[in-house]
Amino acid sequence: MTELSLRELNRTLLLRQKLAERVDLTPFELVKHLVAVQGQEPNWPYIGLWTRLAGFGHEDLAALLRDRKLVRSTMIRRTVHLADSADFRWLRPTVQPVVDAALKAAYYRDEIEGIDLTELAAAGRALLAGKQLSRGDFGSLLAERFPDRHVRRLAETVELLVPLVHGADTGAWGRWRNRYVTVSLAEEWIGAPMAAPDPAELIRRYLAAFGPATVADMQAWAGITRLAEVVDEMRSELVVFTDDRHRVLFDLPDAPLADPDLDVPVRFLPAFDNALLGHKDRRRVISEEDRQRTAKEASGGIPMYLVDGFVHGRWSLEDDTVRITPWHPLSAADEAALRAEAMRLLAFAAPEKDGKIFVEGG
Repeated sequence: MTELSLRELNRTLLLRQKLAERVDLTPFELVKHLVAVQGQEPNWPYIGLWTRLAGFGHEDLAALLRDRKLVRSTMIRRTVHLADSADFRWLRPTVQPVVDAALKAAYYRDEIEGIDLTELAAAGRALLAGKQLSRGDFGSLLAERFPDRHVRRLAETVELLVPLVHGADTGAWGRWRNRYVTVSLAEEWIGAPMAAPDPAELIRRYLAAFGPATVADMQAWAGITRLAEVVDEMRSELVVFTDDRHRVLFDLPDAPLADPDLDVPVRFLPAFDNALLGHKDRRRVISEEDRQRTAKEASGGIPMYLVDGFVHGRWSLEDDTVRITPWHPLSAADEAALRAEAMRLLAFAAPEKDGKIFVEGG
């Protein structure tokens, strides 16, 4: 059984995540390849596509949302992602167990205790039939049927029970926080019914964009369990490697493996980027020491940058300034490359401003 080094896994991840060089795929093709792109806050998917695609503009993604080719909704890991509308039809049912699990948390449980959830879901469907409503308005209408309950929590609960999608404006460029969300019934928005769960397809698609990977990696990315049983049934169509800790990695037989000496560029990654959250063992892109630096604030999303393929520090965009915080020494060549890429980022994210770059300690 072939052992893959950490550096081989790193370069392969960058290759499959389209981070080894900017590629000529369309935004739709890229999102489909990545299965789903984290979209918890409106602007971050735009940065994620910009850092991977040649010639990407804001309107390219906005148009896909308006045309309903992509949907924005709760799916993988029970968080908001963008996905191909056709993929969402099987993807959401496949990860529904992790979505359902949220209802057991105190955040929801204490507010919905005693409510018949089947009745609540039916009421939500009826209120949204043929409509698009803001979460606030939707919650207020639900509260007329279920009084003395937290209005927002009612709306959010229906969003867990029933596949809903967010309006195109919700995912438009210009906001770093999700302050206004509109919702519609997914089946009406897409124009087709939801499909059956397909965990085998989930695994194939995951491996194409994130492999080779352990079963634990697959489950951490998707947020669901019991995938070992599915992998066992798929053994005949998968190849097997081991990593530096002798764990079994599964992969597709025709998926590319990268040269460990592949030269890779500096890259700015948005908060919640696929490459940072795609594995249980994230050492292939970020050291455990560096991951621990931000563990307490990770739920809020930390944008990071890569040098030589690995996380080297964090960054932020503050008005017209890219602020870079290195966690390790920067060579003169790496700092020059980082500043050049930061200028490209400013031209994309704040084109109307005279941007500045501040490197802490530089």
